[in-house]
Amino acid sequence: MTLDGSQIGRRTILGGLAALAAGPYAQGQRITTEPDLILHNGKITTLDPANPVADAVAIKDGRFVAVGTARDLLPTAGAATRKIDLQGKRVLPGLIDNHLHVIRGGLNFNMELRWDGVRSLADAMTMLKAQVARTPAPQWVRVVGGFTEHQFAEKRLPTLDEINAVAPDTPVFLLHLYDRALLNRAALRAVGYDRNTPEPPGGTIVRNTQGEPTGMLVAKPNAAILYATLAKGPKLPFDYQLNSTRHFLRELNRLGVTGAIDAGGGFQNYPEDYAVVQKLADDGQLTVRIAYNLFTQKPAQEKEDFLRWTQSVKYRQGDDYFRHNGAGEMLVFSAADFEDFRVERPDMPASMEDDLEHVVRILAENRWPWRLHATYDQTIDRALNVFEKVAKDIPFDGLRWFFDHAETISPKNIDRVAALGGGIAVQHRMAYQGEYFVERYGAKAAEATPPVARMLASGAKVSAGTDATRVASYNPWVSLSWLVTGKTIGGLSLYPTHARIDRETALRMWTENVTWFSNDDGKKGRIQVGQFADLIVPDRDYFAVAESDIADIAAELTIVGGKIVWGAGAFATFDPPAPLAMPDWSPVNIHGGYGAWKHAAGDNAAVTKRAAASCGCDAACNIHGHAHASAWTTSLPVGDAPSFWGALGCACWAV
Repeated sequence: MTLDGSQIGRRTILGGLAALAAGPYAQGQRITTEPDLILHNGKITTLDPANPVADAVAIKDGRFVAVGTARDLLPTAGAATRKIDLQGKRVLPGLIDNHLHVIRGGLNFNMELRWDGVRSLADAMTMLKAQVARTPAPQWVRVVGGFTEHQFAEKRLPTLDEINAVAPDTPVFLLHLYDRALLNRAALRAVGYDRNTPEPPGGTIVRNTQGEPTGMLVAKPNAAILYATLAKGPKLPFDYQLNSTRHFLRELNRLGVTGAIDAGGGFQNYPEDYAVVQKLADDGQLTVRIAYNLFTQKPAQEKEDFLRWTQSVKYRQGDDYFRHNGAGEMLVFSAADFEDFRVERPDMPASMEDDLEHVVRILAENRWPWRLHATYDQTIDRALNVFEKVAKDIPFDGLRWFFDHAETISPKNIDRVAALGGGIAVQHRMAYQGEYFVERYGAKAAEATPPVARMLASGAKVSAGTDATRVASYNPWVSLSWLVTGKTIGGLSLYPTHARIDRETALRMWTENVTWFSNDDGKKGRIQVGQFADLIVPDRDYFAVAESDIADIAAELTIVGGKIVWGAGAFATFDPPAPLAMPDWSPVNIHGGYGAWKHAAGDNAAVTKRAAASCGCDAACNIHGHAHASAWTTSLPVGDAPSFWGALGCACWAV
């Protein structure tokens, strides 16, 4: 029986009532000191089979100390206990992303204009034009992944002519998934690409008839040219990276994410690029729990990387907010089959097995878990041959290794993963690339890409995530929607009913199932006595809304370790203060993140501050006063200040 739609099974209800009748304290535990926080009057989905539903929880020292009824819990409050009325809203365990490039994403978040969730190209281009006007030289305007052309009503990307028209002088770098990048003429000048630039390995610089680069870069078949070009852009200084990471974590909190496993990434070097998150961890400023894997950066030197790291880094070193989690997702470059479904599947070189065996032996001998990027079954089959060979000599015995992605994994290889005690971490890349897959391989092949239901039935460990921030969005609700509906964000139906996942199973894939992949079983993922007090209150009931609305959910309240890290709507007064994004021209200050939410929702504090600071009526205006925020959330040309106020008939601009 599952909690699907608005229907909660009779057995689930009766089980929950029986648990509540037995008292609020699971496993015979009782509150011996007054709680720090009591949340009551909620519809709490605990995911605890022994106590599946509750209406109140008590939290002490960052953990759940009681899960039950308000009648029993409220009397335990002391003078210092904070009490929050949940107003009958649904409560869920905090969401945990099994594959998020959160460290790299945080370093760059404040520099990026996010088109994630923007539903028309016209709106996206308006945002781009506005950001170009705000961005000072020599900075770039970057739209770095998280979207697809299929999400737009126009079903296309902008042309290079359109980008050059809105940005004649400011460099613009636009990354679409990992298949192509669009650079305007100013960006081509900034990176130095001209007729004499040699063709990169594994990629194409598209040229005109005179041999000059047009601005289109194409991955064929890997994204190295896209990575390398983006890396040429300006970087934020350390203090700004701290601020940027805080804003990215806050954006994740806004969407209900309380934990993530970082999968490393290209141009993410250890330990240099981990210093920002380490500083935030040391200062107690992390609002998302992060377990990180180490990703090799040097082709042909992977063995040396892992020999050095296994001697200098202890598995699980750190704490419950920032901790080492093993190796990957890149173990060896010869085993990396990039996921661009617009081109043919790449064949891995003959050296793959030897390269991979050397590294896996090092990891197994040092008891380091690992994760391996593998899109195609052919790659998975060859990797499993290596794993099985090594396991004969060095038994894995509980080593938590797993494949990432596995879109085309076969039933035979799913069973091999299960037999070897491994896992499969799936992500919603098909929600962004499903149309391309169908175009190349057909709708029938797409029906089991990836075969999530078959994975779950196999006994292998299976969890869900995003692979954000470039190849897909970091919004967890888009992933949950994809699992439940079987549809891409462009609306294409990929999976038949039997291949889809019910809402409770999808939620478990985003919560308790992920804990195996970070060796945190029993510590988080449920609302259960003894577990970390990580929970969310969505802005609508996940189990009751229409399937088409799941992707639009955000959090009204997010709590990590018993601390409120996000508040909105009914809980806006609990929202902790956040610094303005640095630098002041950051797109985050105007648009926020997914869906340009600051405009859509009217983030009054930030929007009004910018409007008043820019407007001559900051001193006096008889027409508009200072009620700018509501106007800034309309469909008017909000990025062009004179046009914006001109559209309203206001002459108060000092420009």
